[in-house]
Amino acid sequence: MGKLKNKSAIITGASSGIGKAIAEHLAQEGANVVLAARRAHKLQQLAEDVEDKYGVRAIVSETDVTKRSDVEDLVKHTTDKLGSVDIYVNNAGVMLLSFLKNDHVDEWEQMVDVNIKGVLFGIHAALPQMLKQQSGHIINVASVAGHEVFPSSTVYSATKYAVKALSMGMEKELSRSGVRVTNVSPGAVDTELTEHITDGDVIDMFKDRDMTPLDSEDIASAVAYAVTQPASVNVNELIVRPMHKK
Repeated sequence: MGKLKNKSAIITGASSGIGKAIAEHLAQEGANVVLAARRAHKLQQLAEDVEDKYGVRAIVSETDVTKRSDVEDLVKHTTDKLGSVDIYVNNAGVMLLSFLKNDHVDEWEQMVDVNIKGVLFGIHAALPQMLKQQSGHIINVASVAGHEVFPSSTVYSATKYAVKALSMGMEKELSRSGVRVTNVSPGAVDTELTEHITDGDVIDMFKDRDMTPLDSEDIASAVAYAVTQPASVNVNELIVRPMHKK
């Protein structure tokens, strides 16, 4: 069994992409996983696959991270079933890139709700249990867009800069508490996030992009690295980018 035997890990946005890959990697390391997302039917299949392949417990929790009560219930359900919350992965997010001139204000609001408030609700729900345990690890999945801004990423970057700031503040506040914090910033990853972009100007811009994106497993490997370090080691920041073609 791996380094996370008997640990419990909550992963939001676990129904596809990076979240799904993280759940699989943590289960491979022996963690019992709680799979949280809105699409419960996809979670159920993942739970069955994980249990069959790795012999761990996999619990499905239909969760909308924009609803504080859903996230509170998620953590309570985890402690009731598994006794602790050892890892909480704030992975759920949306990337609705658009140019400000096109005024996609509803999408701006959605990104604030999911990318910022969803992360805050996760911290609110999980942190008290971790402080009580005097141990735990919160992973905030940000983005390279939280380190730099490019045309069409203005609002998305603003939400991911906020996640980075939250991670930095948590590191400082919690450094003597036993709770570790890691901010993970992926570059371009081959997920369904780009399929949700509605701004025609952005879609046209992406057609000319010459880049081989990362796989979700590349980000999951980085998360697994951070959470399997000795308790005395806190990996605060990981930036994972694809290599560009020559």
